[in-house]
Amino acid sequence: MTVGILGGAFDPPHVGHVVLAREAIERFRLERLVVLVVAAPAHKPVETPVERRLELARAAFGDVPEAEVVVDDHAYTVEFLRENDFPEDAVFLIGADELADLVTWREPDEILRLVRLGVATRPGYPREQLQGVLTRLERPERVELFEIPAVTASSTEVRARVAAGQSVDDLVPPEVARLVVAHGLYHEGVDPRGRAKLR
Repeated sequence: MTVGILGGAFDPPHVGHVVLAREAIERFRLERLVVLVVAAPAHKPVETPVERRLELARAAFGDVPEAEVVVDDHAYTVEFLRENDFPEDAVFLIGADELADLVTWREPDEILRLVRLGVATRPGYPREQLQGVLTRLERPERVELFEIPAVTASSTEVRARVAAGQSVDDLVPPEVARLVVAHGLYHEGVDPRGRAKLR
């Protein structure tokens, strides 16, 4: 069984996450996609409780039959991978911007020993910008780039629009939009630029 892994804060999940998942399933012929809702990401603060983000992610990926959405309590990717016995041909999915920062992750070469990396790039993305990263990795052959359709959605934009009272129907799956309204998410404690206000 070919397994894919897609992690994130999903605060909230948006259409770009779903597009990436579907394209990766087709590209790598994934039979199972583990979607990790990271409880406390080491690289970014989140204010929405993980239980709520889990609900949102399950709604977002509800129409992706290969997807299994779970909570990841690890702060670092390498810790999660060490504790879970994925096959060496499993594919950990990230975006090109994340690959550009990979050398700052905890034990990037150990990550590449444990899994392959599937790196989603947008049309026109200057792939030569990533060559410098690949040359600093012990096993660059374990990294595979694949192109996905251009999607401009971001979680930051979703939060900013909600805070400004604007529609997010073009940025998130319909069930996610419904839950954001139903739970009154992203109205309190968020400024119009989508950043959490200091308390």
